[in-house]
Amino acid sequence: MKTNIYIQKRWWNLALSVLAVIIISISIQYTSRLVKRFAAQETKQIEMWAEAMQSHAELMNYTKVFFNEVSEQEQKRVQLLAKAYESFLEASPEENTSIYLDIIQSNISIPVVITDNSAKIDLSINLPEHLKDKTKFDEEMMMEFSVYQPIKIDLFGKTKWLFYKESLIYTELKGVLDDLFKLFINDVTDNAVGAPVIIMDSIDNTVLAYGNLDSIKMKDPKYVENQIRTMQEENYPIKVNYLDDNKAYIYYRRSDLLLQMRYFPLVQMLIFGLFVLLAYLMFSYVRRSEQNQVWAGMAKETAHQIGTPLSSLMGWIELMKLEEHPFYGTAEMEHDLKRLDTITKRFSKIGSIPTLEDTDVVASVDKTMKYMQRRSSSKIEFAILLPSREIVIPMNAPLFSWVLENLTKNAIDAMGDKGKITIELTEDDSNVFIDISDTGKGLPRSMYKQIFKPGYTSKKRGWGLGLSLAKRIIEDYHKGKIFVKNSVMGQGTTFRIILKK
Repeated sequence: MKTNIYIQKRWWNLALSVLAVIIISISIQYTSRLVKRFAAQETKQIEMWAEAMQSHAELMNYTKVFFNEVSEQEQKRVQLLAKAYESFLEASPEENTSIYLDIIQSNISIPVVITDNSAKIDLSINLPEHLKDKTKFDEEMMMEFSVYQPIKIDLFGKTKWLFYKESLIYTELKGVLDDLFKLFINDVTDNAVGAPVIIMDSIDNTVLAYGNLDSIKMKDPKYVENQIRTMQEENYPIKVNYLDDNKAYIYYRRSDLLLQMRYFPLVQMLIFGLFVLLAYLMFSYVRRSEQNQVWAGMAKETAHQIGTPLSSLMGWIELMKLEEHPFYGTAEMEHDLKRLDTITKRFSKIGSIPTLEDTDVVASVDKTMKYMQRRSSSKIEFAILLPSREIVIPMNAPLFSWVLENLTKNAIDAMGDKGKITIELTEDDSNVFIDISDTGKGLPRSMYKQIFKPGYTSKKRGWGLGLSLAKRIIEDYHKGKIFVKNSVMGQGTTFRIILKK
């Protein structure tokens, strides 16, 4: 098989495809490296942030331990003061109460209130500013002194009640620690370096705060649950202890930007692939359009050039028929000239959309094949297997006849002027099937589709356009199909044409 235009084009396409793959691979590899560097940098930042938050959480935990110790000492101190008051007020005249009095007088921060049964305040010490002016032990004061049970005292036959609570310094310290925890929570969410963060309360499993997440989606419990599950799979949560023996857990994960960047090389590859595909289709369409215009122009010009001598030859045959003893081959010459005139008309119509008319496909096949049989070597055997009835379908008879002629000539060339050609026409409810078989050298399966491409030829002479035009006539004009049904090397090939009824 000689080197031809199609093979050269195939090698060029292969070379350009390899070059495109190399360029795309280099670009994707470079982008992938950038993504990995970005991912490593962000991961390092998140790890540093997590370590800082862990240290901060440990400081909060230590503060909580320290506060618990202070709280225990405060409770003992308050209880000691309460016991001193009780002992001092209930002491007998002979009992030495100086030690109780010293404890009571040393109290400069623990609030103490003594009331009678009617809730009238008899004595108040170290009250906060908002309670100093009260003369009645009302509901507001009851809330303030609700931590410890009041002490009942009998004084000179009258019942008194001693209320007490933690010191003002302890209360202020507790408020400072509450504010410190709130600041810690805000610091976690505000300085999360782009990492999504959720802080959960372990008591009632509620969200205390979050950062770098969609506020609207965070209203959906399922979204929160999915986010926490994802965060747990990536990192262990950071545990924080705060006041009143509560615990909070800080969940975090990689940023959405990093997750998107990880898929960027794949997206880039898809975009490159789509661009290459669109470019290939566009250039192929333009190339095919240019080729079609060139071939259509050549065909019309050829038909125009043939038309003049053809008319002259037809005139000479008419003169020969008028002679007294006409040439015995005049009738066959006239028949061939009519055939040549039909071919000329075919060429002149290339480039324009042919009209389809209802035609008996059985008669068209029979006429074409019998003509080819008369013009072929006697060593070529023809088997024409056709139905006995008409099958009328929409078709362009001259173009369809040309397709059969082309397939028949290719079959003869493949057999080397000796062999058998079988044409068989069958049908079903929707289609007509025409099989053209030969006993030639056959085709490899890899060439089943390539032989229909422009430029492909196995002959020493030829343009490689016959099967390409046949495919266009059948598939583009008649909306049918033409393909290699089967082929066996050394035994022959069968082409199949399918036309719609």
